[in-house]
Amino acid sequence: MNSLKFSMLSALLLITSCATVPITGRRSLILVPDSEITALASGSYKELLQKSKLSTDQASVDMIRRVGQRIAAVSNQPDFQWEFNLIDDPKIVNAFCMPGGKVAFYTGIMPICKNEDGVAAVMGHEVAHAIAKHGAERMSQQLLLNFGAISLTTAMRNKPETTKAIANMAFGVGANIGFVLPYGRMQESEADHIGIIYAAKAGYNPEEAVSLWLRMEAFSKGQNPPEFLSTHPSNETRIQQLKGWMPEALPEYQKAKRN
Repeated sequence: MNSLKFSMLSALLLITSCATVPITGRRSLILVPDSEITALASGSYKELLQKSKLSTDQASVDMIRRVGQRIAAVSNQPDFQWEFNLIDDPKIVNAFCMPGGKVAFYTGIMPICKNEDGVAAVMGHEVAHAIAKHGAERMSQQLLLNFGAISLTTAMRNKPETTKAIANMAFGVGANIGFVLPYGRMQESEADHIGIIYAAKAGYNPEEAVSLWLRMEAFSKGQNPPEFLSTHPSNETRIQQLKGWMPEALPEYQKAKRN
Protein backbone atom coordinates (compact mmCIF):
# COMPACT_ATOMS: atom_id res chain seq x y z
CA MET A 1 0.00 0.00 0.00
CA ASN A 2 1.54 3.34 -0.99
CA SER A 3 1.74 6.24 1.42
CA LEU A 4 -1.13 8.16 -0.17
CA LYS A 5 -3.52 5.22 0.08
CA PHE A 6 -2.40 4.54 3.65
CA SER A 7 -2.97 8.18 4.59
CA MET A 8 -6.43 8.11 3.03
CA LEU A 9 -7.25 4.88 4.85
CA SER A 10 -6.02 6.33 8.14
CA ALA A 11 -8.17 9.43 7.66
CA LEU A 12 -11.22 7.30 6.88
CA LEU A 13 -10.64 5.19 9.97
CA LEU A 14 -10.39 8.26 12.16
CA ILE A 15 -13.73 9.46 10.82
CA THR A 16 -15.63 6.17 10.98
CA SER A 17 -14.09 4.27 13.91
CA CYS A 18 -14.20 6.66 16.85
CA ALA A 19 -15.87 5.80 20.14
CA THR A 20 -16.86 8.14 22.97
CA VAL A 21 -15.59 7.32 26.46
CA PRO A 22 -18.26 7.61 29.20
CA ILE A 23 -17.84 10.33 31.87
CA THR A 24 -14.84 12.03 30.20
CA GLY A 25 -16.30 12.31 26.68
CA ARG A 26 -12.92 11.62 25.06
CA ARG A 27 -12.98 10.28 21.50
CA SER A 28 -10.90 7.15 20.93
CA LEU A 29 -9.99 5.12 17.86
CA ILE A 30 -11.42 1.59 18.09
CA LEU A 31 -10.87 -0.68 15.09
CA VAL A 32 -11.69 -4.02 16.69
CA PRO A 33 -15.36 -5.14 16.99
CA ASP A 34 -16.58 -5.63 20.55
CA SER A 35 -17.61 -9.22 19.82
CA GLU A 36 -14.11 -10.17 18.65
CA ILE A 37 -12.21 -8.42 21.43
CA THR A 38 -14.56 -9.84 24.08
CA ALA A 39 -14.17 -13.40 22.78
CA LEU A 40 -10.40 -13.04 22.75
CA ALA A 41 -10.38 -11.60 26.28
CA SER A 42 -12.68 -14.32 27.58
CA GLY A 43 -10.31 -16.99 26.28
CA SER A 44 -7.30 -15.31 27.88
CA TYR A 45 -9.14 -14.97 31.19
CA LYS A 46 -10.15 -18.62 31.22
CA GLU A 47 -6.58 -19.71 30.48
CA LEU A 48 -5.23 -17.54 33.29
CA LEU A 49 -7.69 -18.90 35.85
CA GLN A 50 -6.82 -22.46 34.86
CA LYS A 51 -3.14 -21.74 35.52
CA SER A 52 -3.74 -19.83 38.75
CA LYS A 53 -4.57 -20.76 42.31
CA LEU A 54 -7.84 -19.18 43.39
CA SER A 55 -8.12 -17.84 46.92
CA THR A 56 -9.98 -19.87 49.54
CA ASP A 57 -10.41 -16.81 51.79
CA GLN A 58 -14.18 -16.75 51.43
CA ALA A 59 -14.66 -13.41 53.21
CA SER A 60 -12.29 -11.66 50.78
CA VAL A 61 -13.76 -13.47 47.77
CA ASP A 62 -17.26 -12.43 48.85
CA MET A 63 -16.14 -8.82 49.27
CA ILE A 64 -14.56 -8.73 45.80
CA ARG A 65 -17.75 -10.08 44.26
CA ARG A 66 -20.04 -7.84 46.31
CA VAL A 67 -18.13 -4.69 45.38
CA GLY A 68 -17.81 -5.80 41.77
CA GLN A 69 -21.50 -6.48 41.39
CA ARG A 70 -22.45 -3.09 42.87
CA ILE A 71 -20.10 -1.24 40.55
CA ALA A 72 -21.21 -3.35 37.59
CA ALA A 73 -24.81 -2.40 38.40
CA VAL A 74 -24.12 1.32 37.91
CA SER A 75 -21.85 0.92 34.88
CA ASN A 76 -24.69 0.43 32.37
CA GLN A 77 -23.08 -2.43 30.49
CA PRO A 78 -25.91 -4.94 29.88
CA ASP A 79 -23.85 -6.93 27.36
CA PHE A 80 -20.97 -7.61 29.76
CA GLN A 81 -20.72 -11.11 31.21
CA TRP A 82 -19.31 -10.10 34.58
CA GLU A 83 -17.06 -12.43 36.52
CA PHE A 84 -15.08 -11.64 39.69
CA ASN A 85 -12.28 -13.79 41.10
CA LEU A 86 -9.51 -13.48 43.68
CA ILE A 87 -6.19 -15.10 42.71
CA ASP A 88 -4.02 -16.33 45.56
CA ASP A 89 -0.62 -14.77 44.92
CA PRO A 90 0.60 -12.43 47.67
CA LYS A 91 3.63 -11.38 45.60
CA ILE A 92 1.51 -9.67 42.92
CA VAL A 93 0.08 -6.29 43.91
CA ASN A 94 -2.41 -5.92 41.10
CA ALA A 95 -5.94 -6.25 39.73
CA PHE A 96 -7.48 -6.10 36.27
CA CYS A 97 -10.72 -6.03 34.31
CA MET A 98 -10.60 -7.42 30.78
CA PRO A 99 -13.01 -6.48 27.96
CA GLY A 100 -16.44 -7.91 28.62
CA GLY A 101 -16.20 -7.64 32.42
CA LYS A 102 -13.72 -10.36 33.40
CA VAL A 103 -12.24 -9.16 36.71
CA ALA A 104 -9.53 -10.56 38.96
CA PHE A 105 -7.75 -9.26 42.03
CA TYR A 106 -4.51 -10.71 43.37
CA THR A 107 -4.25 -11.28 47.12
CA GLY A 108 -1.12 -9.08 47.18
CA ILE A 109 -3.22 -5.95 46.73
CA MET A 110 -5.75 -6.73 49.47
CA PRO A 111 -3.71 -5.37 52.42
CA ILE A 112 -3.29 -2.09 50.54
CA CYS A 113 -7.00 -1.93 49.73
CA LYS A 114 -7.48 -2.39 53.51
CA ASN A 115 -11.29 -2.07 53.47
CA GLU A 116 -14.31 -2.32 51.22
CA ASP A 117 -14.07 1.30 50.08
CA GLY A 118 -10.45 0.66 49.13
CA VAL A 119 -11.47 -2.40 47.12
CA ALA A 120 -14.10 -0.22 45.42
CA ALA A 121 -11.45 2.36 44.47
CA VAL A 122 -9.38 -0.32 42.74
CA MET A 123 -12.45 -2.05 41.29
CA GLY A 124 -13.81 1.19 39.86
CA HIS A 125 -10.46 1.95 38.25
CA GLU A 126 -10.17 -1.49 36.65
CA VAL A 127 -13.78 -1.62 35.48
CA ALA A 128 -13.26 1.83 33.97
CA HIS A 129 -10.46 0.45 31.76
CA ALA A 130 -12.88 -2.07 30.27
CA ILE A 131 -15.77 0.35 29.87
CA ALA A 132 -13.53 2.98 28.29
CA LYS A 133 -12.31 0.21 25.92
CA HIS A 134 -8.69 0.90 26.70
CA GLY A 135 -7.71 -2.67 25.82
CA ALA A 136 -9.48 -2.45 22.46
CA GLU A 137 -7.89 0.94 21.84
CA ARG A 138 -4.46 -0.47 22.58
CA MET A 139 -5.16 -3.54 20.44
CA SER A 140 -6.25 -1.34 17.54
CA GLN A 141 -3.03 0.65 17.74
CA GLN A 142 -0.90 -2.48 17.83
CA LEU A 143 -2.69 -4.12 14.90
CA LEU A 144 -2.03 -1.06 12.79
CA LEU A 145 1.60 -0.85 13.89
CA ASN A 146 2.33 -4.55 13.42
CA PHE A 147 0.21 -5.47 10.41
CA GLY A 148 -0.99 -2.25 8.81
CA ALA A 149 -4.41 -3.94 8.91
CA ILE A 150 -7.58 -3.54 10.92
CA SER A 151 -9.08 -7.03 10.92
CA LEU A 152 -8.53 -9.02 14.09
CA THR A 153 -9.99 -12.09 12.37
CA THR A 154 -7.46 -11.82 9.54
CA ALA A 155 -4.61 -11.29 11.98
CA MET A 156 -5.65 -14.33 14.01
CA ARG A 157 -5.86 -16.44 10.87
CA ASN A 158 -2.55 -15.35 9.38
CA LYS A 159 -0.42 -14.81 12.48
CA PRO A 160 -2.22 -16.34 15.45
CA GLU A 161 0.72 -16.46 17.88
CA THR A 162 1.78 -12.89 17.19
CA THR A 163 -1.80 -11.70 17.48
CA LYS A 164 -2.32 -13.51 20.78
CA ALA A 165 0.87 -11.93 22.11
CA ILE A 166 -0.40 -8.50 21.07
CA ALA A 167 -3.74 -9.21 22.74
CA ASN A 168 -2.04 -10.32 25.94
CA MET A 169 -0.04 -7.10 25.98
CA ALA A 170 -3.15 -5.03 25.27
CA PHE A 171 -5.09 -6.73 28.07
CA GLY A 172 -2.11 -6.65 30.44
CA VAL A 173 -1.10 -10.31 30.38
CA GLY A 174 2.55 -10.67 31.37
CA ALA A 175 4.51 -13.74 30.30
CA ASN A 176 6.14 -14.44 33.66
CA ILE A 177 4.45 -12.62 36.52
CA GLY A 178 0.78 -12.53 35.69
CA PHE A 179 -0.79 -9.22 34.77
CA VAL A 180 0.93 -5.90 34.22
CA LEU A 181 -0.79 -2.77 33.10
CA PRO A 182 0.28 -1.58 29.66
CA TYR A 183 -1.91 1.49 29.56
CA GLY A 184 -0.48 4.94 29.01
CA ARG A 185 -0.69 7.65 31.62
CA MET A 186 -3.60 9.32 29.87
CA GLN A 187 -5.62 6.10 30.02
CA GLU A 188 -4.62 5.57 33.65
CA SER A 189 -5.79 9.04 34.62
CA GLU A 190 -8.99 8.53 32.68
CA ALA A 191 -9.62 5.25 34.52
CA ASP A 192 -9.04 7.03 37.85
CA HIS A 193 -11.62 9.68 36.90
CA ILE A 194 -14.27 7.24 35.68
CA GLY A 195 -13.50 4.82 38.49
CA ILE A 196 -14.22 7.14 41.39
CA ILE A 197 -17.49 8.21 39.77
CA TYR A 198 -18.63 4.59 39.45
CA ALA A 199 -17.49 3.77 42.99
CA ALA A 200 -19.40 6.79 44.30
CA LYS A 201 -22.53 5.88 42.36
CA ALA A 202 -22.30 2.38 43.85
CA GLY A 203 -22.34 3.89 47.36
CA TYR A 204 -18.62 3.77 48.19
CA ASN A 205 -16.75 6.76 49.58
CA PRO A 206 -14.61 8.16 46.71
CA GLU A 207 -12.29 9.87 49.21
CA GLU A 208 -10.90 6.45 50.05
CA ALA A 209 -9.17 6.48 46.65
CA VAL A 210 -6.83 9.18 47.98
CA SER A 211 -6.10 7.14 51.10
CA LEU A 212 -5.49 4.07 48.94
CA TRP A 213 -2.81 5.83 46.92
CA LEU A 214 -1.18 7.20 50.03
CA ARG A 215 -0.91 3.60 51.26
CA MET A 216 0.39 2.52 47.85
CA GLU A 217 3.01 5.27 47.99
CA ALA A 218 4.14 4.12 51.44
CA PHE A 219 4.27 0.53 50.21
CA SER A 220 6.45 1.35 47.21
CA LYS A 221 9.09 3.41 49.05
CA GLY A 222 12.52 1.85 49.28
CA GLN A 223 11.85 -0.77 46.62
CA ASN A 224 10.90 -1.07 42.99
CA PRO A 225 7.32 0.01 42.34
CA PRO A 226 4.86 -2.89 42.18
CA GLU A 227 3.53 -3.80 38.75
CA PHE A 228 0.30 -2.01 39.60
CA LEU A 229 2.27 1.25 39.48
CA SER A 230 4.58 0.50 36.57
CA THR A 231 2.94 2.62 33.90
CA HIS A 232 0.87 4.91 36.08
CA PRO A 233 1.12 8.60 36.82
CA SER A 234 3.24 9.46 39.84
CA ASN A 235 1.45 9.00 43.16
CA GLU A 236 1.60 12.74 43.85
CA THR A 237 0.04 13.56 40.46
CA ARG A 238 -2.60 10.89 40.86
CA ILE A 239 -3.58 12.05 44.35
CA GLN A 240 -3.92 15.66 43.22
CA GLN A 241 -6.07 14.62 40.27
CA LEU A 242 -8.31 12.51 42.49
CA LYS A 243 -8.79 15.43 44.85
CA GLY A 244 -9.68 17.60 41.86
CA TRP A 245 -12.46 15.21 40.84
CA MET A 246 -14.02 15.03 44.31
CA PRO A 247 -16.54 17.86 43.67
CA GLU A 248 -17.91 15.68 40.88
CA ALA A 249 -17.77 12.38 42.79
CA LEU A 250 -18.99 13.35 46.27
CA PRO A 251 -22.52 14.41 45.19
CA GLU A 252 -22.89 11.02 43.51
CA TYR A 253 -21.86 9.34 46.77
CA GLN A 254 -24.33 11.40 48.80
CA LYS A 255 -27.09 10.62 46.31
CA ALA A 256 -26.32 6.88 46.51
CA LYS A 257 -26.42 6.99 50.32
CA ARG A 258 -29.90 8.58 50.23
CA ASN A 259 -31.29 5.88 47.90
